Amino acid sequence: MVSDAPKHYPVLLNELISIISPQHGGTFIDCTFGQGGYTKKILSYKNTNVIALDRDSESEKIAEKFFDKYKNRFIFKNKKFSQLDNLKLKNENIKGIVFDLGYSYTQVKDPKKGLSFSDTGKLNMKMGLNQFSAEDVVNKLETKELEKIFKFFGEEKEAKRIALSIAKERKLKKIDTQSLVKLIEKSKRKKNFKKNNATKVFQALRIFVNNEISELIHGLIAATKVLQKDGILAVVTFHSLEDKIVKYFFKSLSENKSVSRYVPKIDETETLFNMLEKKPITPSLKELNENLPSRSAKLRYIIKKKNFYNFETDILKKFQNLIDIENIGNKL
Repeated sequence: MVSDAPKHYPVLLNELISIISPQHGGTFIDCTFGQGGYTKKILSYKNTNVIALDRDSESEKIAEKFFDKYKNRFIFKNKKFSQLDNLKLKNENIKGIVFDLGYSYTQVKDPKKGLSFSDTGKLNMKMGLNQFSAEDVVNKLETKELEKIFKFFGEEKEAKRIALSIAKERKLKKIDTQSLVKLIEKSKRKKNFKKNNATKVFQALRIFVNNEISELIHGLIAATKVLQKDGILAVVTFHSLEDKIVKYFFKSLSENKSVSRYVPKIDETETLFNMLEKKPITPSLKELNENLPSRSAKLRYIIKKKNFYNFETDILKKFQNLIDIENIGNKL
């Protein structure tokens, strides 16, 4: 029997299903399988198939239950979604590709992952298929490098003070989760009484450790190549940096020239996608009351106009400064 983990809520589920319309059948790709919330709903409709991806090997345990129930209708791959185009799916009728960029309840509450500032012990934050941990970042990178990570990935206004405090503290002892939380609390001149003062720094570390900027960009590009005509690409984001990237990518391929000028019989001015709704879809009051973590969720989607794979996008150039910051991790 397939069931969601306790307290796990697939965010904006009803809105997503109404957009991708699995009742008409087809193959869908769930790029962030997690606890399987979206996949379970899609497979509840007949004549649907799901190819699910997740970099977290723990998701394989959930996937095994899906294999038992859905047999030939479900495939799981322990891969990053940036590797989507390596699956060679161009010839399949992909009706929809879904990204949920949030963390599941079970991931946040897993002490081994160290995603939460309430955890104790080593800083980790690795979601799978990683090269380094948050402990490596905090204890090994230069002060200016830490400042950049906190400033640009966490939008932390006191990034410099926190980075300097870390550099001073780690000379005395290795920094773990709780010592980092306390250090941030002491460093901040302006306290936030509505949420934990470590929130932005922890967000920045999660993004950096998991290469979430380049993963998202390359995942969007790969999904665009794999998707078929009239297929839908839908993304749920949870913070402004993710949403900014998705919004720019969607807008650029639906409003500006996006097909290659080198391909014959294609109008130079033609765009690759239709974007029916410019504003993001947000959770209803009912969902907010049932699942408070959904409050920052935004759902955006676009519809592919042609079976066309050689498109032009400047998204890598647009966010090159963030990719450069991510590349600091190559020295670890």
